[in-house]
Amino acid sequence: MFKPVNRHILIDLGRINTPDPETLIVLPDDYAPEQAKFIKARTIACAEDVRFKINTDDEVIVDRSMIEEITIGSTTYNVILDNYIMGILE
Repeated sequence: MFKPVNRHILIDLGRINTPDPETLIVLPDDYAPEQAKFIKARTIACAEDVRFKINTDDEVIVDRSMIEEITIGSTTYNVILDNYIMGILE
C-alpha cells in the first residue's frame, strides 16, 4: 500500500469522473473535449501532516492540473498536495 507523506493525499479518480456508459455520442477522431479545471475525487489515504481534517473516503474537489500520477510496476497512484483540494463535499 502506498502511504503518502509531506502533505500529499492519495486520491481515487475512478468511477466518480467516468461518463455514463448508456450515453453514446459519435465524434470525429481528432476531437478533444475541453476538460474541466476542477473535478471530484475520493480520498484513500493522507499524510499525517495534512493541514486540515480529512477522512478516508471523503469526496473532494481538486484542481485537475495539480494531480501527480505515479506509476510503480503495474500500479498507478494519483496524489495531490493539500493546497490543491478546494473543498470537501458533504
